[in-house]
Amino acid sequence: MSSVAIVTGASSGIGAATARRLAAEGFHVLAAARRTERLAALVAEIEAAGGSATAVECDVTSAESVAGLAEAAAASPGPVTLLVNNAGGARGLDPVESGSVGDWQWMYDVNVLGTLRVTQALLPALEASGAGTIVIVSSTAGHVVYEGGGGYSAAKHAQTAIAGTLRLELCGRPVRVIEIDPGMVKTDEFALIRFGGDTGRAETVYAGVAEPLVAEDIADCVAWCATRPHHVNVDRLVVRPLAQAAQHKVHRSS
Repeated sequence: MSSVAIVTGASSGIGAATARRLAAEGFHVLAAARRTERLAALVAEIEAAGGSATAVECDVTSAESVAGLAEAAAASPGPVTLLVNNAGGARGLDPVESGSVGDWQWMYDVNVLGTLRVTQALLPALEASGAGTIVIVSSTAGHVVYEGGGGYSAAKHAQTAIAGTLRLELCGRPVRVIEIDPGMVKTDEFALIRFGGDTGRAETVYAGVAEPLVAEDIADCVAWCATRPHHVNVDRLVVRPLAQAAQHKVHRSS
């Protein structure tokens, strides 16, 4: 039987790239997201490449939907050994004094409570496997704040707190907890969603940066961490493009 990996937010970007990579590593992947048409295309692509995957419609902001993901995991063709909490995102770049409460609520629900719901629902299966791994895809914004990023940084700081707390609470049980914190990653949708579909503003995020990270770079990090011997716990992996020395220091060509 193949080990089962569950990837949330798998319909695009880092999630889709991670699903492809884990399937190539031999996992049966449960690709979970809201957009079923995209999931169907992803699963078809994985299977055409010789991998194995199942699409599972899941909204991480819904307890009922997450329960459905747990049911799909229970019916999967092998032990559930890996959960990649990838679903998340940012909305807005407004200062705290004028930030949208609705945007902050959405970011907290998707990034933080989504991670909580999915982890709680899948932890029994991960522990039962005897060799479980939880990966939380957070951000360098979980360690360093920046102007306009109050809501997103607050949510990512909370994810970092979840990862650290879980590691303490699960000590002595067969589940390791890994936090991956990317810096600047250029994907099709992250900046577009942040700026409400404004392509011009989205492009300025990466303007002049010759080689930002791409989704496949983060998928590579997830796969490397998840395939270490189980006694090896990569607590936190911070990964940035060469052009980004720090949150506020990015080399851009003129």
